[in-house]
Amino acid sequence: MAAREGRRAPGGTRTAPLADALGHVLAEPLTALCDLPSFDTSAMDGWAVSGPGPWHIQDAAVLAGHADTDALADGTAVRIATGARVPRETTAVIRSEHARADEAKGLLHAERTVVPGQDIRPRAQECRSGERLLGAGTAVTPAVLGLAAAAGYDELRTVRPVRAEILVLGDELLPSGLPREGLIRDALGPMVGPWLRALGAESVTTRRILDDEEALHRAVADSEAELLVTTGGTAAGPVDHVRPVLRRLGAHLLVEGVAVRPGHPMLLARLAPGRCLVGLPGNPLAAVSALLTLAEPLLRGLTGRPTAEPARIPVHESVQGHPHDTRLVPVRHTAGRLVPLRYHGPAMLRGIAGADALAVVPPGGARPGDALEVLGLPWTSWAHPGTEEGCST
Repeated sequence: MAAREGRRAPGGTRTAPLADALGHVLAEPLTALCDLPSFDTSAMDGWAVSGPGPWHIQDAAVLAGHADTDALADGTAVRIATGARVPRETTAVIRSEHARADEAKGLLHAERTVVPGQDIRPRAQECRSGERLLGAGTAVTPAVLGLAAAAGYDELRTVRPVRAEILVLGDELLPSGLPREGLIRDALGPMVGPWLRALGAESVTTRRILDDEEALHRAVADSEAELLVTTGGTAAGPVDHVRPVLRRLGAHLLVEGVAVRPGHPMLLARLAPGRCLVGLPGNPLAAVSALLTLAEPLLRGLTGRPTAEPARIPVHESVQGHPHDTRLVPVRHTAGRLVPLRYHGPAMLRGIAGADALAVVPPGGARPGDALEVLGLPWTSWAHPGTEEGCST
């Protein structure tokens, strides 16, 4: 539901120079603007030769970046650099280490069999002009930037980044220092912003709101963010104001609680077309559950990223389950198996800090060898694509 809501939002695009496109998502397919390579090029430093050997050595050399040269006469050889345009009538390129030059006689001898076309990258070997290289929705990585530059691009059209705002709720939270006198450190404020950036949000601001319904109402009503994330206040306690504020604003509740532990009070609401609020429970691991199951698919939709395919990995040992609800348990992926980690209580972050993923444990638990669905963390890459055990998330 979160993914569908993200995809239905009216997303914008922008054109950015290559240097500013890293980490964003292609808004349209990347199509080659030229042949790659654009001309026949030498794949190695060595000799361009024409016809059968031995070859008479020419004094000139063919260097990368130089214009077209004269055709190579039959029976001759010329030094050539990697990436240089291959002269017309070239039969092959011989690597320097595979050739012997007889300087006294001015002849070049091959020390291995010469195969026509060897070590020449023919024009359009990688792609032809107009060929589709990558689809819309592809994340712009450093490798994508390199491919785009090689294909002739100076700028890319990408999905406009999502603006996000985090409202950290609670009188009991300390922004710094040691816990004291019934007050605790705010663990979610420092965590959620970087987490949202890792999921594709860009302009992320964090504000602290005390347990005051009017203050929360003003903050939500005045926010211009496309994604608003609250921490805490999603349950039904005396100072849990998120749901009352959403009702006052006429928001449409899409997800109002989930049968999962930890994280069952999580929620997702549509504030207006293209504007959503994700309510994270106040307990840290419960908040992580909501980040992975609501915020991540929502942001994938908003930023044009494809929905991640679920991975299923066998679990190494028994995992206790909830009688009725799904459990999300921090795990590490070791030797092809999921190893559950300790410290997985709803208020604990020690387990998730050392985890690769959260395992989805069905009601009743799991036995050794059972394949469990996993929710990968945005900064880890541990699953093996294309195997029966799972695929990359």
